[in-house]
Amino acid sequence: MQIAIISDTHMPRGARTLPQQCIERCAAADAILHAGDLSDVPVLDMLRELGPPVHAISGNVDSAAVHALLPSRLELELGAAHVGMTHIPGAARGRLERLRTDFPGCDAVVFGHTHMPEHGELDGFQIFNPGSPTERRRAPARTMGLATIDGARITFELLVLA
Repeated sequence: MQIAIISDTHMPRGARTLPQQCIERCAAADAILHAGDLSDVPVLDMLRELGPPVHAISGNVDSAAVHALLPSRLELELGAAHVGMTHIPGAARGRLERLRTDFPGCDAVVFGHTHMPEHGELDGFQIFNPGSPTERRRAPARTMGLATIDGARITFELLVLA
């Protein structure tokens, strides 16, 4: 199972759009995860039109309409893997251990907010931030993530977008 992972798209804003490579990867995936800060409902609609099921959460800058549609936290089963989603992961110090405690039944937690790609692992539990495909801020590039799920095993990959 191939999962496309994005966060912090912050659209619409000016002429901002998802990079074509991101759209293609999302459309080809078995599911799409969006870890918050879509900004407004048309982004969710656009992702849903790509075809794969979309699992999304709201973030701190999302519109009231997005907050009305999406939870701020989610736990889902993808294959035999249990994946948690949250937007704001808290302070960098102790993040891996804190998210592990906050999502005790999960094999991994996907988060956003910082716009900085991050991947950590401790005793088989993983955390992953795909960065942002549209607004890199302090990150060196615009990015997204892919996860390959084989049974309960999750392998994360960060993709740098052109």
